[in-house]
Amino acid sequence: MPGLIMTLIYNMMGNKQLPISFWQLWNMNFGFLGIQYSFGLQQTAVNPIYMLLGANPDELPILNLAGPMTGLLVQPIIGALSDRTWHPRLGRRKPYFLIGAIMCSLALFAFPFSSSIWMAAGLLWILDAGNNTAMEPYRAFVADVLPVEDQRRGFLIQSFFTGFGITLANLCLYFLQKSKFLSNTTSNGLPYWVYVAFIVGGITSITTILWAMYKTKENPPSEEELDSMSKEKSTFFTPLIVVLHAIKDMPKILWKLAFLYLFQWYALFIYWQFSSLSVAQTIYNIPIGPHMNQHADFAKAVSFTGLLNASYNIITFIVALLLMKVLSKFAAYKVHSFALALAAIGLFQFSQTHNSNLQLVNIVGLGIAWASIMGVPYLMVVKELPREKYGVYMGIINMMIVVPMLIETVSFGAIYKHVLGSIPSRAIAFAATLFLIASILSMLLFKPRNHTSTT
Repeated sequence: MPGLIMTLIYNMMGNKQLPISFWQLWNMNFGFLGIQYSFGLQQTAVNPIYMLLGANPDELPILNLAGPMTGLLVQPIIGALSDRTWHPRLGRRKPYFLIGAIMCSLALFAFPFSSSIWMAAGLLWILDAGNNTAMEPYRAFVADVLPVEDQRRGFLIQSFFTGFGITLANLCLYFLQKSKFLSNTTSNGLPYWVYVAFIVGGITSITTILWAMYKTKENPPSEEELDSMSKEKSTFFTPLIVVLHAIKDMPKILWKLAFLYLFQWYALFIYWQFSSLSVAQTIYNIPIGPHMNQHADFAKAVSFTGLLNASYNIITFIVALLLMKVLSKFAAYKVHSFALALAAIGLFQFSQTHNSNLQLVNIVGLGIAWASIMGVPYLMVVKELPREKYGVYMGIINMMIVVPMLIETVSFGAIYKHVLGSIPSRAIAFAATLFLIASILSMLLFKPRNHTSTT
């Protein structure tokens, strides 16, 4: 990274000498680049691929069931297992990074070869299972390795890589789509640029995880912890029992977070599913209906949506660095509320705008919100979580993410068809409304009784 950018980052951190060096933070979170590159491909390319393979727009929510279901089933179980794992060579969380990255890479390599909607949907299940296996231990990994005073930087560097990884994926899609050499389609109807983008994603997923594993050491458990692990009797159902007990004893602040997340993540899932269709409707004037994907300009709409997603993720990784300074002066719940309100305003405009240049402005609010979403809520709750249960509680927090997504996949198809009239721009406006509700909840639910608190 150029020296000028390094200097900027250090200044944004507001600290000339860090107890944990910048490069340690960078290396330990580098695997998030691959995870989020994969996620960027899912955000922008998977739903258009479904449509190119013959899916109808109102089928998209149910075809995206893999994300919430695998998150719901995989992440809390993996979290509970990783809390009780120690491998002398690989450590506590790293074995799960590796397994997840391998699954993810194999699914990405295979995805463009899908010959049917249901083959693509099946590979998405494998892809999401791999991403979830790697992602949850990563949250706990950062909390494990870093002292409390450095967790803010750790989670926000993770947020930086979230934006950076998704940006790279979307820029890759945008520029590859413009290549005449890669524009021809294969027998399944997918152009060659889709193949290249997903192969790059598969390589990125595994290599970045391996780099993070190589460069970062985990803190070994004490002799007492090792002795407890060796004596602990486990059955097939033990991780599930641990998760259920953790939910039963969950700190009150996590219940508040769950309610906020219901609106926040439902809104995000709508945007990811319907942004391409909304752009096709409002920017490219493609007639609304089940055959939108057959229009000559549909590929351009997908490509421009990729550019929009890249743009908001560029905003994300810049804002993630700025938040390091902002959060030293303002309470986390206020920062998060403000960011969600900006997303609501931007998406309301997004649903109405017919000018492509203005859409690049409208998407800024979502980029700011995404930077906050990927880091700030963890800071709002982490101090009230028992350190020895970071893994299982990070998994439970992810359940709070995927349950709204699951609700969206089974409910929004009917809402889209019968309430919103199957109009994509109305779906985006609906998402904006949910963001506004989440913004209000952040202020109402997390304002501390003791006004001197900053959490």
